Amino acid sequence: MTGRPQPPEPLEIRTVDYHAAGEPFRIVVDGLPPVPGDSVAERRAIALGAGRAATDPRPGPLDTVRQLLTREPRGHAGMYGGFLVPPDDDEAHLGVLFFHKDGYSTACGHGTIALGAWAVDSGLVPAPADGTAHVRIDVPSGRVTALVHRSGGRTTAVAFRNVPTRVLARKRAVATSFGTLEVDLADSGAIYASLAVDAVTPAELPRLAALGREIRAALLAEYDLYGVILHQELPDTPVGPNQRNVTVFADGQIDRSPCGSGTSARLALLAEDGRLGRQQELRHESIVGTVFTGRLLGRRADGVLTEVTGQAHRTGVHQFVLDPADPLGTGFLL
Repeated sequence: MTGRPQPPEPLEIRTVDYHAAGEPFRIVVDGLPPVPGDSVAERRAIALGAGRAATDPRPGPLDTVRQLLTREPRGHAGMYGGFLVPPDDDEAHLGVLFFHKDGYSTACGHGTIALGAWAVDSGLVPAPADGTAHVRIDVPSGRVTALVHRSGGRTTAVAFRNVPTRVLARKRAVATSFGTLEVDLADSGAIYASLAVDAVTPAELPRLAALGREIRAALLAEYDLYGVILHQELPDTPVGPNQRNVTVFADGQIDRSPCGSGTSARLALLAEDGRLGRQQELRHESIVGTVFTGRLLGRRADGVLTEVTGQAHRTGVHQFVLDPADPLGTGFLL
């Protein structure tokens, strides 16, 4: 006997949420559809789809989850997160696809810091009560390591060691409505343009966001540009440079943290300028006043090796539901 067709079951997604220096990171731990591919980089390419841009992924079950988690009423335009996927080989503890409201990124330093904390908090990677646990993570740009520092049974800081960072261009002229500006470019797993500005404050954010979007749009045909770092010089500390920045990435998203992979980009540029040596440290402040510190570990033929240190804190555990009868579906962005 055939009965009436049954409505589809609700989609349920479970996450553990962190913030690293104020920037959210939503870790999807259950409910993810299969993500095909033989490596993390290949999985990202398949998720994007042939011929699609990083900020215009193809529709499908995986992108439904991304939209669900980054749009209101379950998320917001500033949301960031990661889909846990298998690592490239047994040498790494986990793999991750980084996502945001517009699509999928190749690198994410604040997310790596959050993942290091989560891997220890969840018991995935054993950690001493006093000492450091090394969490090896495969990301689309390569293998990175989070060093989770512990004291008295608590995580006190997380440092991430990035893929090599290389300088791509200096004083590249960009025509904008603010005039012709000169930016520096570096690839730290994602490509960033850097521009010095007079002030980085919340009051200046609308102007800075508009400037960042213009610079990215102007350079996108030449570089696979991920973000624009707008930085203000502050008085040096006893151990090195001191800067405040806001990073405008993807399609106008604002990084609340000092930007982890962006800090790697700044380190490479400062080193080339002769402003940062092996014994020095960059104090990198965000637009909300949080701080990452960065230092050089060495040089290779393919770039400088960097380490960026910050903190991550758990903010919640969630079970999100997409009811097939919900007229808003995966939500909206304002």
